[in-house]
Amino acid sequence: MINPQITLRQLRFLAALAETLNFSRAAELCHVTQPTLSAGLRELEERLGVQLAERNTRSVILTPLGAEIAGRARALLLAAGDIEALAAAQGRPDQGDLRLGAIPTIGPYLIPRALPALRGAFPELRLFLREELTEQLVEGLLSGRLDLILFAQPFDIAGIETMHLFDDGYHLATPPDLSGYGGGAVSGEALEGARLMLLERGHCLQRHALKAFPDYEIEQDESFSATSLSTLISMVSEGLGITLLPDLAILSGVLAGQEVGLAPLEGACPRRVMLGWRPGTPRAEVFARLGGILQRTRAAMQQDIA
Repeated sequence: MINPQITLRQLRFLAALAETLNFSRAAELCHVTQPTLSAGLRELEERLGVQLAERNTRSVILTPLGAEIAGRARALLLAAGDIEALAAAQGRPDQGDLRLGAIPTIGPYLIPRALPALRGAFPELRLFLREELTEQLVEGLLSGRLDLILFAQPFDIAGIETMHLFDDGYHLATPPDLSGYGGGAVSGEALEGARLMLLERGHCLQRHALKAFPDYEIEQDESFSATSLSTLISMVSEGLGITLLPDLAILSGVLAGQEVGLAPLEGACPRRVMLGWRPGTPRAEVFARLGGILQRTRAAMQQDIA
Protein backbone atom coordinates (compact mmCIF):
# COMPACT_ATOMS: atom_id res chain seq x y z
CA MET A 1 0.00 0.00 0.00
CA ILE A 2 1.40 3.35 -1.01
CA ASN A 3 1.47 5.96 1.75
CA PRO A 4 -0.31 9.23 0.93
CA GLN A 5 1.73 12.26 -0.02
CA ILE A 6 2.80 14.90 2.50
CA THR A 7 0.15 17.58 2.96
CA LEU A 8 0.44 21.21 3.93
CA ARG A 9 -1.89 20.42 6.82
CA GLN A 10 0.59 17.91 8.24
CA LEU A 11 3.43 20.39 7.83
CA ARG A 12 1.35 23.04 9.58
CA PHE A 13 0.86 20.64 12.49
CA LEU A 14 4.61 20.05 12.71
CA ALA A 15 5.43 23.76 12.56
CA ALA A 16 2.92 24.47 15.34
CA LEU A 17 4.40 21.70 17.50
CA ALA A 18 7.90 23.08 16.92
CA GLU A 19 6.72 26.53 18.03
CA THR A 20 4.89 25.40 21.17
CA LEU A 21 6.43 22.02 22.12
CA ASN A 22 3.00 21.20 23.45
CA PHE A 23 0.31 19.16 21.68
CA SER A 24 -2.62 21.01 23.23
CA ARG A 25 -1.31 24.49 22.34
CA ALA A 26 -0.25 23.33 18.87
CA ALA A 27 -3.77 22.01 18.28
CA GLU A 28 -5.21 25.36 19.37
CA LEU A 29 -2.93 27.20 16.94
CA CYS A 30 -4.14 24.96 14.12
CA HIS A 31 -7.80 25.13 15.22
CA VAL A 32 -8.11 21.36 15.48
CA THR A 33 -8.53 18.86 18.31
CA GLN A 34 -5.46 17.33 19.92
CA PRO A 35 -6.26 13.81 18.60
CA THR A 36 -6.54 15.22 15.07
CA LEU A 37 -3.14 16.90 15.38
CA SER A 38 -1.53 13.78 16.87
CA ALA A 39 -2.94 11.62 14.09
CA GLY A 40 -1.69 14.00 11.42
CA LEU A 41 1.81 13.99 12.87
CA ARG A 42 1.84 10.17 13.05
CA GLU A 43 0.81 10.05 9.39
CA LEU A 44 3.65 12.42 8.52
CA GLU A 45 6.17 10.27 10.41
CA GLU A 46 4.89 7.15 8.65
CA ARG A 47 5.14 8.83 5.25
CA LEU A 48 8.70 9.98 5.92
CA GLY A 49 9.75 6.84 7.76
CA VAL A 50 11.44 8.80 10.56
CA GLN A 51 10.65 9.95 14.09
CA LEU A 52 10.04 13.70 14.28
CA ALA A 53 9.28 14.12 17.98
CA GLU A 54 10.00 12.36 21.25
CA ARG A 55 6.87 12.18 23.38
CA ASN A 56 6.34 11.39 27.04
CA THR A 57 3.77 12.31 29.67
CA ARG A 58 5.59 15.50 30.64
CA SER A 59 7.18 17.01 27.55
CA VAL A 60 7.66 17.00 23.80
CA ILE A 61 11.09 17.30 22.21
CA LEU A 62 11.72 17.46 18.50
CA THR A 63 14.42 15.16 17.20
CA PRO A 64 17.29 16.95 15.41
CA LEU A 65 15.84 15.80 12.08
CA GLY A 66 12.37 16.85 13.21
CA ALA A 67 13.62 20.35 14.02
CA GLU A 68 15.27 20.66 10.59
CA ILE A 69 12.15 19.43 8.78
CA ALA A 70 10.01 21.84 10.85
CA GLY A 71 12.18 24.73 9.67
CA ARG A 72 11.73 23.70 6.05
CA ALA A 73 8.02 23.21 6.67
CA ARG A 74 7.72 26.83 7.83
CA ALA A 75 9.38 28.01 4.62
CA LEU A 76 6.99 25.92 2.51
CA LEU A 77 3.97 27.18 4.43
CA LEU A 78 5.13 30.77 3.97
CA ALA A 79 5.54 30.20 0.24
CA ALA A 80 2.09 28.65 0.05
CA GLY A 81 0.64 31.63 1.88
CA ASP A 82 2.34 33.99 -0.55
CA ILE A 83 0.82 32.06 -3.46
CA GLU A 84 -2.63 32.49 -1.94
CA ALA A 85 -1.97 36.19 -1.29
CA LEU A 86 -0.68 36.66 -4.84
CA ALA A 87 -3.85 35.13 -6.28
CA ALA A 88 -6.05 37.22 -3.99
CA ALA A 89 -4.10 40.36 -4.86
CA GLN A 90 -5.03 40.01 -8.50
CA GLY A 91 -8.54 40.96 -7.45
CA ARG A 92 -8.43 43.21 -4.38
CA PRO A 93 -5.23 43.34 -2.30
CA ASP A 94 -6.97 45.79 0.05
CA GLN A 95 -9.42 43.12 1.23
CA GLY A 96 -9.12 40.37 3.82
CA ASP A 97 -7.09 40.04 6.99
CA LEU A 98 -4.04 42.17 7.77
CA ARG A 99 -1.89 41.10 10.71
CA LEU A 100 0.01 44.17 11.88
CA GLY A 101 2.67 43.88 14.57
CA ALA A 102 3.88 46.95 16.46
CA ILE A 103 6.26 47.67 19.31
CA PRO A 104 4.44 48.70 22.53
CA THR A 105 5.90 52.22 22.51
CA ILE A 106 4.38 53.01 19.09
CA GLY A 107 1.31 50.87 18.43
CA PRO A 108 -1.04 52.04 21.20
CA TYR A 109 -0.18 55.71 20.64
CA LEU A 110 -0.48 55.81 16.85
CA ILE A 111 -2.83 53.09 15.60
CA PRO A 112 -5.99 54.15 17.54
CA ARG A 113 -5.66 57.68 16.16
CA ALA A 114 -5.18 56.31 12.62
CA LEU A 115 -8.05 53.79 12.71
CA PRO A 116 -10.82 56.09 11.37
CA ALA A 117 -8.70 57.01 8.34
CA LEU A 118 -7.60 53.40 7.85
CA ARG A 119 -11.18 52.17 7.90
CA GLY A 120 -12.21 54.89 5.49
CA ALA A 121 -9.43 54.04 3.04
CA PHE A 122 -9.70 50.25 3.41
CA PRO A 123 -13.31 49.42 4.38
CA GLU A 124 -12.94 45.72 3.55
CA LEU A 125 -9.64 45.21 5.35
CA ARG A 126 -9.73 43.48 8.75
CA LEU A 127 -6.86 44.74 10.88
CA PHE A 128 -5.47 42.57 13.67
CA LEU A 129 -2.92 44.35 15.88
CA ARG A 130 -0.33 42.50 17.93
CA GLU A 131 2.17 44.20 20.25
CA GLU A 132 5.59 42.56 20.54
CA LEU A 133 9.24 43.51 20.96
CA THR A 134 11.23 44.22 17.81
CA GLU A 135 13.05 40.88 17.62
CA GLN A 136 9.73 39.02 17.86
CA LEU A 137 8.16 41.27 15.23
CA VAL A 138 10.93 40.58 12.73
CA GLU A 139 10.72 36.84 13.40
CA GLY A 140 6.95 36.96 12.97
CA LEU A 141 7.23 38.84 9.68
CA LEU A 142 9.86 36.54 8.19
CA SER A 143 8.01 33.41 9.33
CA GLY A 144 4.70 34.63 7.87
CA ARG A 145 2.94 35.00 11.22
CA LEU A 146 2.68 38.77 10.59
CA ASP A 147 2.09 40.68 7.35
CA LEU A 148 3.40 44.09 8.37
CA ILE A 149 5.42 45.48 11.27
CA LEU A 150 5.75 48.90 12.88
CA PHE A 151 9.07 49.40 14.65
CA ALA A 152 11.80 51.94 15.31
CA GLN A 153 15.43 52.32 14.34
CA PRO A 154 18.30 52.41 15.07
CA PHE A 155 17.87 48.63 14.84
CA ASP A 156 19.87 46.38 12.55
CA ILE A 157 17.45 44.71 10.19
CA ALA A 158 17.89 42.68 7.02
CA GLY A 159 15.69 40.80 4.61
CA ILE A 160 12.67 43.13 4.68
CA GLU A 161 11.44 46.15 2.77
CA THR A 162 11.07 49.29 4.87
CA MET A 163 9.32 52.66 4.66
CA HIS A 164 10.42 55.55 6.84
CA LEU A 165 7.33 57.12 8.41
CA PHE A 166 8.67 59.87 10.67
CA ASP A 167 11.32 60.74 13.26
CA ASP A 168 10.23 60.63 16.88
CA GLY A 169 12.14 62.79 19.36
CA TYR A 170 12.11 62.83 23.15
CA HIS A 171 11.36 65.06 26.11
CA LEU A 172 12.89 64.77 29.54
CA ALA A 173 10.16 63.93 32.05
CA THR A 174 10.76 65.04 35.64
CA PRO A 175 8.76 65.46 38.83
CA PRO A 176 7.05 68.88 38.63
CA ASP A 177 9.06 70.37 41.51
CA LEU A 178 12.48 69.28 40.25
CA SER A 179 14.58 72.39 39.76
CA GLY A 180 17.81 70.78 38.59
CA TYR A 181 17.07 71.24 34.90
CA GLY A 182 15.76 74.80 35.00
CA GLY A 183 12.63 74.28 32.88
CA GLY A 184 14.39 75.07 29.58
CA ALA A 185 15.90 72.85 26.88
CA VAL A 186 18.20 70.16 28.26
CA SER A 187 21.48 69.29 26.57
CA GLY A 188 23.45 66.07 26.58
CA GLU A 189 26.04 67.76 28.73
CA ALA A 190 23.40 68.50 31.37
CA LEU A 191 22.46 64.80 31.40
CA GLU A 192 26.07 63.58 31.65
CA GLY A 193 26.10 61.02 34.44
CA ALA A 194 22.35 61.21 34.98
CA ARG A 195 20.59 57.99 35.92
CA LEU A 196 17.31 57.47 34.11
CA MET A 197 14.40 55.20 34.95
CA LEU A 198 13.76 53.27 31.73
CA LEU A 199 11.88 50.30 30.33
CA GLU A 200 13.32 46.88 31.06
CA ARG A 201 16.03 45.45 28.84
CA GLY A 202 14.69 44.09 25.57
CA HIS A 203 12.57 47.15 24.80
CA CYS A 204 14.14 49.07 21.94
CA LEU A 205 13.14 52.36 23.59
CA GLN A 206 15.49 51.50 26.45
CA ARG A 207 18.37 51.20 23.98
CA HIS A 208 17.31 54.28 22.04
CA ALA A 209 17.08 56.43 25.18
CA LEU A 210 20.59 55.51 26.28
CA LYS A 211 21.86 56.44 22.79
CA ALA A 212 19.93 59.71 22.52
CA PHE A 213 23.18 61.57 23.23
CA PRO A 214 25.92 59.25 21.90
CA ASP A 215 28.70 61.63 22.97
CA TYR A 216 27.69 61.58 26.63
CA GLU A 217 27.46 58.90 29.28
CA ILE A 218 23.83 58.49 30.30
CA GLU A 219 23.10 55.58 32.60
CA GLN A 220 20.05 53.56 33.54
CA ASP A 221 18.85 53.47 37.11
CA GLU A 222 19.41 49.76 37.70
CA SER A 223 17.25 49.81 40.84
CA PHE A 224 14.12 50.17 38.71
CA SER A 225 12.85 49.16 35.28
CA ALA A 226 9.32 49.16 33.92
CA THR A 227 7.38 47.12 31.39
CA SER A 228 5.30 50.07 30.15
CA LEU A 229 5.48 53.82 29.66
CA SER A 230 2.46 54.32 31.92
CA THR A 231 4.37 52.78 34.84
CA LEU A 232 7.39 54.99 34.14
CA ILE A 233 5.19 58.09 34.08
CA SER A 234 3.55 57.18 37.38
CA MET A 235 6.95 56.71 39.01
CA VAL A 236 8.13 60.10 37.74
CA SER A 237 4.91 61.73 38.94
CA GLU A 238 5.56 60.32 42.41
CA GLY A 239 8.96 62.02 42.46
CA LEU A 240 10.99 58.83 42.22
CA GLY A 241 13.19 59.76 39.26
CA ILE A 242 13.44 61.07 35.72
CA THR A 243 13.03 59.46 32.31
CA LEU A 244 12.92 60.15 28.57
CA LEU A 245 9.51 59.99 26.92
CA PRO A 246 8.99 59.72 23.13
CA ASP A 247 7.14 62.64 21.62
CA LEU A 248 4.58 60.30 20.00
CA ALA A 249 3.39 59.14 23.42
CA ILE A 250 3.23 62.71 24.71
CA LEU A 251 1.21 63.86 21.68
CA SER A 252 -1.26 61.00 22.25
CA GLY A 253 -2.15 62.45 25.66
CA VAL A 254 -0.41 59.86 27.80
CA LEU A 255 0.37 62.53 30.46
CA ALA A 256 -3.26 63.52 31.03
CA GLY A 257 -3.91 63.70 34.75
CA GLN A 258 -0.25 63.21 35.65
CA GLU A 259 1.89 65.77 37.46
CA VAL A 260 5.01 65.58 35.32
CA GLY A 261 7.35 68.31 34.12
CA LEU A 262 8.60 68.22 30.52
CA ALA A 263 11.75 69.70 29.05
CA PRO A 264 12.79 69.50 25.37
CA LEU A 265 16.09 67.81 24.61
CA GLU A 266 18.61 69.84 22.65
CA GLY A 267 20.38 67.86 19.94
CA ALA A 268 19.05 64.43 20.92
CA CYS A 269 19.11 61.71 18.25
CA PRO A 270 15.48 60.73 17.49
CA ARG A 271 14.30 57.23 16.79
CA ARG A 272 13.18 56.54 13.21
CA VAL A 273 9.70 55.01 13.05
CA MET A 274 9.51 52.47 10.23
CA LEU A 275 7.02 50.22 8.49
CA GLY A 276 8.33 46.87 7.25
CA TRP A 277 7.09 44.05 5.02
CA ARG A 278 8.45 41.01 3.18
CA PRO A 279 10.03 41.66 -0.22
CA GLY A 280 7.85 40.59 -3.12
CA THR A 281 4.57 40.79 -1.26
CA PRO A 282 1.65 41.47 -3.62
CA ARG A 283 0.30 43.97 -1.08
CA ALA A 284 3.29 46.33 -1.18
CA GLU A 285 1.21 49.15 -2.72
CA VAL A 286 -1.46 48.76 -0.04
CA PHE A 287 1.20 48.83 2.67
CA ALA A 288 2.71 52.01 1.23
CA ARG A 289 -0.73 53.67 1.22
CA LEU A 290 -1.25 52.56 4.79
CA GLY A 291 2.14 54.05 5.68
CA GLY A 292 1.05 57.35 4.17
CA ILE A 293 -2.01 57.38 6.45
CA LEU A 294 0.22 56.79 9.48
CA GLN A 295 2.47 59.66 8.41
CA ARG A 296 -0.49 62.02 8.08
CA THR A 297 -1.87 60.87 11.42
CA ARG A 298 1.40 61.73 13.16
CA ALA A 299 1.47 65.14 11.48
CA ALA A 300 -2.14 65.81 12.55
CA MET A 301 -1.29 64.92 16.15
CA GLN A 302 1.47 67.54 16.08
CA GLN A 303 -0.91 70.15 14.68
CA ASP A 304 -3.49 69.39 17.37
CA ILE A 305 -0.94 70.29 20.05
CA ALA A 306 0.22 73.39 18.21
